[in-house]
Amino acid sequence: MIDTHCHLDAPRFDADREAVTQRAFAAGLEAIVVPGVEPTQWPALLDWPRRDPRIVVGLGIHPQFLPDLSPADDDRALAELDVLLGRGGAKAVGECGLDGPTTERVPMDRQLAILRAHFALARKHRLPLLMHCLRAHPQLRTLLEEEPVPEAGLLMHSYSGSHELVKRYVQAGCHFSFAGPITFVDARRPLDALAAIPLERLMVETDAPDQAPHPHRGSRCEPAHLPLMIDAVVRVKGPEARAAVTENARRFFRLPEPK
Repeated sequence: MIDTHCHLDAPRFDADREAVTQRAFAAGLEAIVVPGVEPTQWPALLDWPRRDPRIVVGLGIHPQFLPDLSPADDDRALAELDVLLGRGGAKAVGECGLDGPTTERVPMDRQLAILRAHFALARKHRLPLLMHCLRAHPQLRTLLEEEPVPEAGLLMHSYSGSHELVKRYVQAGCHFSFAGPITFVDARRPLDALAAIPLERLMVETDAPDQAPHPHRGSRCEPAHLPLMIDAVVRVKGPEARAAVTENARRFFRLPEPK
């Protein structure tokens, strides 16, 4: 199993990160993708896969962290991101994207400009994009009409759009991953979207420490919970999905077969 989105570097794991990691591998995970969200964490993230190749990292600027970054520093941060991606070690660009609630502090125009820069870097470095989109699907759809999906791919992390939008995103070339909400007893919208997604475009994630699945809802999520997401996918997509979500992730991130 491959967790395609896990914030294992988050402070909520500081007290027991090693134990959390070991539980994940004991549960059957072969890789954990840790997406960078802001510039200060990038150097440490790049060092992590050198110590443990089962940790896969992306580098990006999450829109929810833009309030902490002065607009005057945007170009400098993006130039630093370009340099670090050029050194190798990162398997993806992101987490990046658009966040509707953050527009109260960061105008959508700035979010779009930063996201366009991530598209350019993904194309330049031939890496896939890890996309956050929360309450901003109209803006993202418009952007995708102007900015084609990078050749290496685009993963809609913790997909929150409707099932009606799935077809448009599939046509644009997107992949999709799902986290804990597909396990909730009252889940409706994410399951409808899941059912509409072609199996070859589907992956799973924990988004730990957030979005803990049932029966852990409300507590800290961790990568060892990933089998619960896979079980939920299998209930909707059939038994062939169990292997497919891992194969899709291995191919998308260009990971080797486990030894």
